[in-house]
Amino acid sequence: MTLWVLTVVGLAVLIGIDFLIGRKPHEVSIKEAGVWTGIWIVLAGLFGVGLLVLGGGRPAGEFFAGYITEKSLSVDNLFVFVLIMTKFAVPALYQRRVLLVGVLIALVLRAVFIAAGAAIVTSFAWVFYLFGAFLIWTAWKLIQEARADSQDEEEFEENRLLKAAERRFGVADRYHGTQLWIRRNGKRIMTPMLVVMLAIGTTDILFALDSIPAIFGLTQDPYIVFTANAFALMGLRQLYFLIGGLLKKLVHLSYGLSVILGFIGVKLVLHALHESGVPAPEISIPVSLGVICAVLVVTTLTSLMATRKQAAVTAVADSEAEGAERESADA
Repeated sequence: MTLWVLTVVGLAVLIGIDFLIGRKPHEVSIKEAGVWTGIWIVLAGLFGVGLLVLGGGRPAGEFFAGYITEKSLSVDNLFVFVLIMTKFAVPALYQRRVLLVGVLIALVLRAVFIAAGAAIVTSFAWVFYLFGAFLIWTAWKLIQEARADSQDEEEFEENRLLKAAERRFGVADRYHGTQLWIRRNGKRIMTPMLVVMLAIGTTDILFALDSIPAIFGLTQDPYIVFTANAFALMGLRQLYFLIGGLLKKLVHLSYGLSVILGFIGVKLVLHALHESGVPAPEISIPVSLGVICAVLVVTTLTSLMATRKQAAVTAVADSEAEGAERESADA
């Protein structure tokens, strides 16, 4: 309990410092986003080293494997963040504040999911079969979506909770600085700022449905599951500003995530068989960490190569079109 309290207090202090530094609305520069991204990565690394010193190699390995997995799965959240920011036309000055509060809401909701998942895993070992099957199915679904290029046509749709809140309280027709509530005709109504914060926080629930079972496939320690999620989510905001424009270049990201989810799904099924007394092999944490890192590296390299090749083809096509137009004009 002492460790949990100290960890939560430590995270609260870091979040408070982050909030105070960025309390004045401003556009986040690439330099600022890069510095804060580095800070959160270093903090996660120091936390993992602390686990190594105090608890040994196993918890440290589980944390790093879980952190990298959650970080890679969270990158997919950025696509939805972009859609939400675009739909609600969030001014650049307020995007940092929106993401901070939205991610905090997501972290609280994930903590509830983690507590429920830990209780279920502890009481029912057979749930690993369900988790494993769900992750394998999710991996297959990701592949199908990637082949259909569904992300290019994707639009953000408000969930039922968000729609209910808008109907109940009403929404102002414009932003009022960083205010979350205003009074109109004596009635208290929400501002678009609060709506977009709730949209980001509650939409993350959908991503938690696959990321939480995935990390439980790497470790069953609720403390490591929570801290890996916390560090991955808190560093996600700066990553939004740092690589937001580069997301479209990660054309093979869905394939890489599907491989990771499928791999962890198989690992969960093997673990469930082992727990049931079946002599099934178990995949170690070092192997899991190696596979996850290798898949991410290969995915990034092939994505950049494919993007560069497509850009070259487009450039040639544009050049030929310009040549044809000139010949037509000369004729």
